[in-house]
Amino acid sequence: MYWNMWSIDRILILFVSVAFLVIGVQVTMFHYRQSFHNKAMWVPVISSPIFFIVGIVLTWYNASWLHTSFTVLMWFGVVAGLIGFYFHFRGVGVRVGGWALRNFLIGPPITLPLLFSAMSVLGLISIYWKAR
Repeated sequence: MYWNMWSIDRILILFVSVAFLVIGVQVTMFHYRQSFHNKAMWVPVISSPIFFIVGIVLTWYNASWLHTSFTVLMWFGVVAGLIGFYFHFRGVGVRVGGWALRNFLIGPPITLPLLFSAMSVLGLISIYWKAR
């Protein structure tokens, strides 16, 4: 396999896909630790492997329906991450002491949902970017 023959969008899609696999493992561990007390916790746990599978297939098989599916999933990932950020930020605030620094350190990680959104944005960049 000659990597120098791959376009940057293909490499980015591969990177984003593998990153979602890793993020999915981390999210699953965090949400399992909290016993999935909110049904919204299942969204990144279920969607991350789907993002991974569609992205990997798109990396190897260039079909228009896969591009469309990947694009829709990445937009969903942006929105899901922003909603997750809201839940995590609110989760820090309901802890004893409110939005104190120690609650940001031991409470729900507010940056992880933003990473979910950021990785989805990178996936969208790989789809929409046109080299000139």
